[in-house]
Amino acid sequence: MPPSDTNFQIFLIFQFCLGVIGNSSLLMLYVYTFFVKPYLKKLIDSVFMHLTIVNMSTIMFTLLKDIMFSFRVPNFLDDVGCKAVLFSLRVSRGLSICTTSVLSTFQVITITPSKSKFVSWLKPRLSTWIFSSLLCSWIINLFIYGFMIDLVIAKTNMTLVGRGFSHGYCQRKKFGKQNSEWLFSFLITHDFFYMSVMMYASLYMVIFLYRHRKTAQHLHNPSLSSQPSPERKATHSILFLVSCFVLTYWLNNFITFYGFYTKERNPRLEAINMILTASYPTICPFLLMKNNKVILQFTSSFSVLRMTCFQSSLPG
Repeated sequence: MPPSDTNFQIFLIFQFCLGVIGNSSLLMLYVYTFFVKPYLKKLIDSVFMHLTIVNMSTIMFTLLKDIMFSFRVPNFLDDVGCKAVLFSLRVSRGLSICTTSVLSTFQVITITPSKSKFVSWLKPRLSTWIFSSLLCSWIINLFIYGFMIDLVIAKTNMTLVGRGFSHGYCQRKKFGKQNSEWLFSFLITHDFFYMSVMMYASLYMVIFLYRHRKTAQHLHNPSLSSQPSPERKATHSILFLVSCFVLTYWLNNFITFYGFYTKERNPRLEAINMILTASYPTICPFLLMKNNKVILQFTSSFSVLRMTCFQSSLPG
């Protein structure tokens, strides 16, 4: 086996372990907060928790089959396995873009002053809006990708090349001939809508942060800009989260469409695409942990304990 293959296998296993540990740890933190320290929970935590579960699902259904394929495990997925795994993966990825969009929209509503009648009416109903938005996301994605179940079968020839979907153990029926333009148009419309909402919300948050900084400079109040409020910290985190999602999303889709319409398969590009597909779910929990109150309390208590031990060890 070439060294490059070995390095790729090690990286996939490392990414899988990192993503599972990160998301499971974050999920346990949210469960701990909800049941043990409910006074620390915030409304946005329910969205974070949903995103963490979706990320875990994406990692499991993406990297497990990729790791098995990299080790050349034969017949790991049959027709039923391909349908189940690809359906679960696509639903998870669809929910990921929906949840990230809901997250950015929630933050926009939170930081927007209640001068607008619509905002003042919506803010007390945010919990209902979040539940309705996530429920609609589930229904839409299950409906859309339910049509894709019959389009995917297991590969019978691992050396098959040609236009159309072919990845690892699975391929599309009637390779390169089936007319499914309407389905792909619907998928593009679905993703474009949520990406547009996400981009608009991000632009609004950038303008909000810029105006806040200008206001602080105008008032000559350095503490206002040097010590950001919790809302500003959350806005920065969500902006960074959205930026990571948008970057990996477009790179992943560009490589996917390139491979879809080319006759020759490029193993190097396919390997990069495998890594990109699970990169956002892997990075996401560590970005969310940055402002988690339980972790901040723990690190603060640990710092105080360490300082106390250091002072007690000094000669009197």
